[in-house]
Amino acid sequence: MVSADAYFFKRLERQQAPEYLWIGCSDSRVPANEIVGLAPGELFVHRNVANLAPPQDANYLSVLQFAVDVLKVKHIMVVGHYGCGGVSAAVDGQRRGLVDHWLQPIREIRHRHRRELDAIADVHARADRLCELNVIRQVINVASDVIVQDAWARGQDLLVHGWVYSLANGLVTDLDVTISRPEEIERLD
Repeated sequence: MVSADAYFFKRLERQQAPEYLWIGCSDSRVPANEIVGLAPGELFVHRNVANLAPPQDANYLSVLQFAVDVLKVKHIMVVGHYGCGGVSAAVDGQRRGLVDHWLQPIREIRHRHRRELDAIADVHARADRLCELNVIRQVINVASDVIVQDAWARGQDLLVHGWVYSLANGLVTDLDVTISRPEEIERLD
């Protein structure tokens, strides 16, 4: 880095003013900064298995609160990916230990949308759709949280987006579920 830009680390030390929070999967094949083309310091990142945003997770909530209240991000991107091992593990019937508890919300999503999912004959297409439904649910979780609700109440510009990344071709699909104010949540639920 220094050979390409002698002052890169000096600038990085003085700046953390990202406009974006990425809530994504821990999968090593999903590199947040590279996918969106942003340099270090331009993207605040929270990652966990299957890109969940559960309202009882203190780690996620701490990241959300810091990003919204301190950094004043303008965009929160919930980003899942096709071929997510966490999503598959949630519904394949095998037991893996502690992660089974973590993945329970995905099983609930699967149950809630079982008619739609069961109507999809292709197993890969069905898994892809479950990845999308998971992202949509997490967008609802983020937008429903008191941290985001309070930011909107005080007039803070904040958008919550839902995207899915494809490992097969590197493209991001916008699920068209962006929420910019509380009353928009109902259209997704």
